[in-house]
Amino acid sequence: MPVSTIIALAVAAFFAGTVDAIAGGGGLITLPALLTAGVPYQLALGTNKGGSMWGSGAASVAFWRAERIDRRQARFAFPLGLVGSIIGANLVLGISKDALRPVVIGLLIFAAVVLVIKKPNRASDDDRPKQRWVAALLAFSIGAYDGFFGPGTGTFLIVGFVALCGRSLINASADAKIVNFASNLAAVAIFAWRGTILWQLALPMAGGQLLGGLVGTRLAIKGGAKIVRVMVLVVSGALIVKLAYDLIKGA
Repeated sequence: MPVSTIIALAVAAFFAGTVDAIAGGGGLITLPALLTAGVPYQLALGTNKGGSMWGSGAASVAFWRAERIDRRQARFAFPLGLVGSIIGANLVLGISKDALRPVVIGLLIFAAVVLVIKKPNRASDDDRPKQRWVAALLAFSIGAYDGFFGPGTGTFLIVGFVALCGRSLINASADAKIVNFASNLAAVAIFAWRGTILWQLALPMAGGQLLGGLVGTRLAIKGGAKIVRVMVLVVSGALIVKLAYDLIKGA
């Protein structure tokens, strides 16, 4: 593959890492970029995860250092997200991904409506006790969803942590990165085992994702809840359009 194409993929990965650190949805940029570069779909999926793992990892570390992550929750959210993703990636489900698309579209619309109606722009968490068992359920179930299908994982985690666990938007975005990093790590292990990662592309993209993750984290912290809310709504809208297009096209 030409060096210019690899550089273009790394640049796309940087922007994807930036967006993903704030609101999730980085795959909306990197996966089409890989497919446009001529990478077969199965290899594109694995290569995409091989790069995105570094972006979510960098964002997790940056949010951790900024003390935005619920560290007590992370102790169980990370392993639950990891196990959930492994189960989701290997479980033979009785429902096809084509049948799942309209359900996911509906859930994304619902999540966007929740953000529009509730407008959770607070900078700190609710005073009510955090629902640890709800956070555990979210980490495991959405981790499994990410392993099986994936689109909207970051959005579902952020809205779930805000609406059900009383977290602020910024802190919810931070907590989401822990689960997302775990699910990405599990996916990379499985894709690598199956030999579906093109490391000559994944590694340059990993560098871009890592830098983007650091930049996105800083933007989220400095921009506050407003930038997180706007980005989540933008990513949700883009995902809805993408999934609806795939559904109509029959992809």
